[in-house]
Amino acid sequence: MSTAHPRQAPGRAIGVTPRAALVDPSRGRPLRIGLLTHSVNPRGGVVHTLELADALRARGHEVTVFAPARGGERLFRATRAQVSLAPLEEGRRPADTGSPMEAPSALHPLVASVGTRIDAMASHLREHPGLTGFDLLHSQDSITANALATLRDEGRIAGFVRTVHHLDEFEQATLAAWQRRGVMAASQLLCVSPLWQQILRDGWGRSAEVVPNGVDTVRFNAMAQHGDEALLRGLGVQPEGPVWLAVGGVEERKNSLRLLEAFALARTQTPEAQLVIAGGASLLDHDDTQRAFSTALRRHGFHQHRAHPEVLVTGPLPDAALPALYRRATALAMPSLREGFGLAALEALACGTPAIVSRIAPFVDHFAPHEVLWADPLDTQDLAHALQRSLRPADTAPVRAAAAAVCRRFSWDRSAALHEAVYRAVLSLAVLQDAPFWPLSHPSPHPSDRHA
Repeated sequence: MSTAHPRQAPGRAIGVTPRAALVDPSRGRPLRIGLLTHSVNPRGGVVHTLELADALRARGHEVTVFAPARGGERLFRATRAQVSLAPLEEGRRPADTGSPMEAPSALHPLVASVGTRIDAMASHLREHPGLTGFDLLHSQDSITANALATLRDEGRIAGFVRTVHHLDEFEQATLAAWQRRGVMAASQLLCVSPLWQQILRDGWGRSAEVVPNGVDTVRFNAMAQHGDEALLRGLGVQPEGPVWLAVGGVEERKNSLRLLEAFALARTQTPEAQLVIAGGASLLDHDDTQRAFSTALRRHGFHQHRAHPEVLVTGPLPDAALPALYRRATALAMPSLREGFGLAALEALACGTPAIVSRIAPFVDHFAPHEVLWADPLDTQDLAHALQRSLRPADTAPVRAAAAAVCRRFSWDRSAALHEAVYRAVLSLAVLQDAPFWPLSHPSPHPSDRHA
């Protein structure tokens, strides 16, 4: 590990290259961009990172994706961007990243895991030979934002961009402190919906630019593919009858318990239906919700050891499985309590499958009344009714008819163009002020905020 540099004085930028400091980026030259994500597994923020990377590459930019990985791990999906993986050292206690931590004997497993990832990313970036050549570094989560905040405090970079997809509530003070630091230390904030723009403004005193998600209509489409049937059979998805699909695993914010209760109600009218809960590769601790879910399965008499169980929980899946599941599903059930955007709803629509979503933001911000099926996420009866509505062609026909237009509205190329506009504005501001990369929307963080 290289020796830390002292923090630089204003007017010198390490994270912004000399050419970025001397050439007005508004001239339209290609940019060299580093995109940072917390995992190699198929979570929403990781998907966003890879799709954005490919769309930026298609626009002519040079992009490198950084992520932490254990030995032998690779990104769950190929990308057109360069990839640089930070090695994770198992069993290593994370170094001090500037936030209060529990004593080693009391270190919570999640704190240790997150801290190790912050440490690994910071160390990897310090040693990356091309670090000073990037025009801009862009974090997609609290873990990589903390790594960049550490490098900024060491004087290795002058600032960074951060996308806030959503924020969590933590019982552990260290995790809460890291989350705060990951928001407050960023030079420029982005978010994927007006909901989070408002939360950041009202609750955090930060302004953010909205850059919505997109959907890949080549990967997600309604045309059955060779191998779909065998893949679904191998997972335990029933070949006939209604299948309601939820994506993201069993989590509190996904409203998994109420969805299960709604499914049990819906089965009184449609006993041949199956609920499939796909994915769930999360770093966070969802044990309490998963135990309650297992208890509810037993209470309803749902059996997990059948060829086609009434409720199928797949766990993490191969990349090819998700489009096949969307195509097989009668509807996507997404009654989330909290989402950054709700990317799965777009993916389902692209596959010709209606989406049932919560009648709350962010969904109400970007879907018209006829573009999805709506449900009150706190009302199990209403959610069960929405599941039943998804079986009726009269209710789903308007959703299917609008799907193509919805997908055109949310393209990754449009998202990449909006990102590029923000990037160039940030870099142009640095040129105009003859200063390092500092924010459009917030002053350089006060020292007391750096480790808040």
